[in-house]
Amino acid sequence: MDRLANTVRPYAWGSTTALPELLGTAPTGEPQAEMWMGAHPGAPSRIDRGAGPVSLAEVIDAAPDTELGADTVRAFGPRLPFLLKLLAAGSPLSLQVHPDLAQAREGFADEERRGVPIDAGHRNYKDANHKPELIVALTPFDGLCGFRHPAQSADLLAGLGVDDLKPYVDILRASPEEDALREVLTAVLSAEHHAMAETVERAAVAAGRLAAEDGPYAQDYAAYAGIAHHYPGDPGVLAAMLLNHVQLQPGEALFLGAGIPHAYLSGLGVELMANSDNVLRCGLTPKHVDVPELLRVVRFEAGDAGVLRPEAVDGEEIYETPIDEFRLSRFALAPGAAPRPLASRTPQILLCTAGTVRLRAGETGDEAGGEAGGGAGGAAGDGAGDGAGDELTLSPGESAFVRPGEHLTLAGEGTLFRATVVA
Repeated sequence: MDRLANTVRPYAWGSTTALPELLGTAPTGEPQAEMWMGAHPGAPSRIDRGAGPVSLAEVIDAAPDTELGADTVRAFGPRLPFLLKLLAAGSPLSLQVHPDLAQAREGFADEERRGVPIDAGHRNYKDANHKPELIVALTPFDGLCGFRHPAQSADLLAGLGVDDLKPYVDILRASPEEDALREVLTAVLSAEHHAMAETVERAAVAAGRLAAEDGPYAQDYAAYAGIAHHYPGDPGVLAAMLLNHVQLQPGEALFLGAGIPHAYLSGLGVELMANSDNVLRCGLTPKHVDVPELLRVVRFEAGDAGVLRPEAVDGEEIYETPIDEFRLSRFALAPGAAPRPLASRTPQILLCTAGTVRLRAGETGDEAGGEAGGGAGGAAGDGAGDGAGDELTLSPGESAFVRPGEHLTLAGEGTLFRATVVA
């Protein structure tokens, strides 16, 4: 196993305090938005096996079967198929959707064929992969996820008392669900900019006023008024009003599949996603918004946000999702408990978020008690460990990469997240 040295990304929406508080470091005064753990080329983790720090991506490229295991390479190619993050939102992220795998492959091939530079601001597809993602709250966490039922959106917009919104209200109440959502989102994102900015401003003022009243949408109005404060006049504010406002408590999660519009508003969480950069934006951003391509990708389906809670399997709390590139689980290690065995035939990243967790490698399957916590397909062979007796101690925000087949025991008192592959 290898201790990871990770990069913190200073995106403008990041919190200035949440990650420093978790990591036990002094705030710099600058936003610290995401800490990346994995082998994404944008900011790969670094490991040191005795010859100095080296990129985990380079290590995997040099020996994918050893570092990832034959099952993972056969299923997803010679790269780590997931990216783990700590995400700290101090202000709203852009409202966005991700393509499914077929859309990503088609869109990437089209832009490659047309010669759109990979770093062009108007480029939609950075790669040919999809980007499903899971966010688990570490603190109270606010977000937007999926379309509300049109009747509810109609009531919320009508409650603002803004005349310019009445046509949208009528559509939401009179048209079939998919048609209503598509028509209103298209109208909002395609409207003349100056006129829409004025409408958004009036809606924001009304939302701020209604947030102080004890109405059924008071918390939602407060969230939308906050969004408008950060993005005045942005049509994405009205697009956001079509979405479910979700307030997660620590341990609760959201899964964002292809075509589901979403945005994170505030809070600290553990995020796990497929290894992709493909994002189509709906608003709340100065970046490029490709409305026709966005409308091709969005799934105009209404429903509840679908808050996930983990399911306990032999002491491992698993967040079930319908994809194979990643699986996230959590261990709550109690003081005085016996060391816990852990093994897998797929690669893992282990992240401590509370307390202190000790990882000891080099156990055999019999000594470790076999596969623990359901694993991701069972233990495999002799493993590829660093040798008997290796041990790492992880504090909050620290992480380790574990190669397939390596048997570990977990001990200590704290919380450990486990990202791995379903293969």
